[in-house]
Amino acid sequence: MIRSDRLLELLQILRTNRYPISGEKLAQKLNISPRTLYRDIALLKDKGAEIIGEPGIGYILRPGFFIPPLMFNQEELDAIVLGLQWVQQYGDAPLSKASQNVFSKISEGLPKNTVKEMNRLTLRVGAPAKEEHQKEDLSELRNAIRMRNKLEIKYRSKTFLIFPITIGYFKDKRILVGWDDDKEVFHHFDTKKVILIKTLEQMLLKSQGCLFDQWLKAELATMT
Repeated sequence: MIRSDRLLELLQILRTNRYPISGEKLAQKLNISPRTLYRDIALLKDKGAEIIGEPGIGYILRPGFFIPPLMFNQEELDAIVLGLQWVQQYGDAPLSKASQNVFSKISEGLPKNTVKEMNRLTLRVGAPAKEEHQKEDLSELRNAIRMRNKLEIKYRSKTFLIFPITIGYFKDKRILVGWDDDKEVFHHFDTKKVILIKTLEQMLLKSQGCLFDQWLKAELATMT
């Protein structure tokens, strides 16, 4: 097995185990020696994977995100850079900052000449979003979508109870799409006009993907 493939398989095994798994079992699953396993674990740790444990006790991967070094061709790299530029221009403040951090992390693993070309990339995103949108922070909304939480939203003079489904990022506005499970309708909110957000404990039981498809189908129907 190629080492890079083995490292990916090792990460996948650790991700799917909620409890520590012994080095012996890991070595058996990967069909490698314990010594090779310890070297692989040390390499992943060195590259940023938060693997807890030691020989004789077992290993577990702490929750989080870790992507080992990837190889990109030129078009893939162009797509990544252009996408990061878009987020930096039109994302809310935390996403814009995050896009800069991602660019820095990717740059660290690339040859200097490649990084120089990335900075001179001829593909460009349009003019930046308005300053009021650049300073906007939609972290609470994004987190509610991620955690499937219900929200109480005061919008203009009305209060809504909705499950947030998605956020559309545009040059001049951001639109939150919410599902009202009581009335079984979708609502659209201009995020700049949301006065108050309260995250509730109730969680969405339906599939977010199905709701998104349902919303998208309804939107497309209005265009025809």
